[in-house]
Parts: sequence; structure tokens; C-alpha cells
Amino acid sequence: MLVPKKFKHRKWHKGRGRNKGMVASRNTEVCFGQFGLKAITEAWVTSRQIEAARRAITRHVKRGGKVWIRIFPDKPVTAKGSQATMGSGKGAPDHYVAVVRPGTVIFEISGIDRALAQESMRLAGHKLPVKTKFVEKL
Repeated sequence: MLVPKKFKHRKWHKGRGRNKGMVASRNTEVCFGQFGLKAITEAWVTSRQIEAARRAITRHVKRGGKVWIRIFPDKPVTAKGSQATMGSGKGAPDHYVAVVRPGTVIFEISGIDRALAQESMRLAGHKLPVKTKFVEKL
């Protein structure tokens, strides 16, 4: 699974409210591959979900073509124990997420035909917590 090697701060703020509903301003075009999977809604995508989607793509194309992962889970999410009382501080880092905004290209693929790419991206979209659409390079 994808996790950062090192980071400046071990625990981050959640960061909700101010940026809610903002559309992505970068990673919005298919750059490396020929076809892509673009997010329509926003969500936190965990490293487990990214890995599950990547496996769905590579298994469907029978390890053909080349796949690029355009997002990286760099935001730590903390969790406290179930028996912890109020006021006992912030919990330890539990897992990492990538903040995905509407318009972000999540995966790219090349070296396979359009029909196979579209089906593999559809399967990958089912593994993610965002609504997605299939896009092609302009």
C-alpha cells in the first residue's frame, strides 16, 4: 500500500468546511496515458481503496498496458481507541488518505484498446468512494 516515507507533521487537521465543493485546479487532464478515470464528486480516498482499484485494473487487462496512479495518500487520519474518554488528546495516526476533488484524474492507462480500458476503469470506479467517469486524451 501507498504510505509516505517521511512527513513534516505527524498529525494534521481535518481541513473541512473552507474548501468544500471546490473543483480541482490541477491533475485535471490526461497527461501520461491515453485513457483516464476522472472523479466527479469529492472524497477522501484511502491507500487501501487505491490499491484495490489498481488491482482491478491490472487483473482485467491481464497485466497488459501501463497504468499510472495520479493521486497519493499523503494526509494522515488519526483514530482513538474505543475506550478513550473525552479530552484524552488526539489519537495516533491510523491510515493515510488522498484528498480527491471533482475533476481530478485518478488513474491513467495506455497500450490497450478503448473498450478494454473503459471496462477496466469501470471496475476500478466501483472500488472508489467517488463517482467517476471515463476520459480520453484530447
